[in-house]
Amino acid sequence: MVEEINALLKNNTWTLVPPTPSQNLVGCKWVFRVKLNPDGTVERHKAKLVAKGFHQHQGIDYDETFSPMIKPATIRVVLCLAVSRGWSLRQLDVKNAFLHGFLKEDVYITQPPGFVDPTQPSHVCKLNKALYGLKQAPRAWFHRMTSFLLSVGFHTIYFLLYVDDIVVTGSDDRLLQSFIDALGRGFDIKDLGTLHYFLGLQVTSQNHGIHVSQFKYAYDLLVKHDMFLSKPISTPMSAKTILIAHEGDPLPNPSAFREIVGSLQYLTITRPDIAFLVNSISQFMSQPRTPHLVAAKRILRYIKGTLDHGLYFGPQRQPASLAAYADANWAGYPDSRRSTSGYLVYLGTNLVSWCSKK
Repeated sequence: MVEEINALLKNNTWTLVPPTPSQNLVGCKWVFRVKLNPDGTVERHKAKLVAKGFHQHQGIDYDETFSPMIKPATIRVVLCLAVSRGWSLRQLDVKNAFLHGFLKEDVYITQPPGFVDPTQPSHVCKLNKALYGLKQAPRAWFHRMTSFLLSVGFHTIYFLLYVDDIVVTGSDDRLLQSFIDALGRGFDIKDLGTLHYFLGLQVTSQNHGIHVSQFKYAYDLLVKHDMFLSKPISTPMSAKTILIAHEGDPLPNPSAFREIVGSLQYLTITRPDIAFLVNSISQFMSQPRTPHLVAAKRILRYIKGTLDHGLYFGPQRQPASLAAYADANWAGYPDSRRSTSGYLVYLGTNLVSWCSKK
């Protein structure tokens, strides 16, 4: 907590001012989190001061909130290009990323719990920069990073930004290092070296290429839902299984089913082999029944036997061409008589995008 407060003060995040009746005062609280390494060991214990954004009023202390995010397909395409062209992949982490964003609105928060200024206990904090929890914090951070990139100039560098996690790659290692150095002068960053773990994706070198998997995420998913000791199965769903909306008994506690489905949807980032099946069980989120839960747990049993499955991005001849394959089943859903369509997109020989939906 002390480390977080010192970082906030060093960053000039707020200025103490007297309260006035016209201020909309936003509360704040401490959030504690244990950050883990890819192998599951504890990296560090982290405390973060978070604003209670639900106290904010649109048009008074925030306006626009939209902030772009990279999509999984973009990540896969950049990894494919880097491997194909022999570029190095570097991983960075921005410390207290949202604290770098400048605010256009006047936002006032209460003094942090446990760190009230004894000489000015009735004062409030007027934010100079964004704070985690504010509705406009992601947008402010994106604008700050955009301004920095424009100030650096234009080079052949691919820059993946997901909040405070960054992956950069480029055609020239010296240029890449100079860019990282410039980034370090503009922000408080941690250079994590060669890409190895990004957004739950584990990246390992393999046969002159890279293998991307979600081994730890899948392992934690099985443990969380008491399926790690289950018997593995070779197929995620029986070919004869047809899921129907109103067949079977309603689940007394549907939240467990919804948690499994939501987790499986994230697992499809590196597992196209379960995309169709996850889409199938996702159709029953509103009113899940017993057969739907059984189907979801069968997918977990299949994952138990394929924990190390993922995507391989290997070197290939240049220039690489795009190739797409699509198919659909005609009126495959017995309830609605609607079809399911799917596609695969390859960049050269590497699979970079796919979809299965009703």
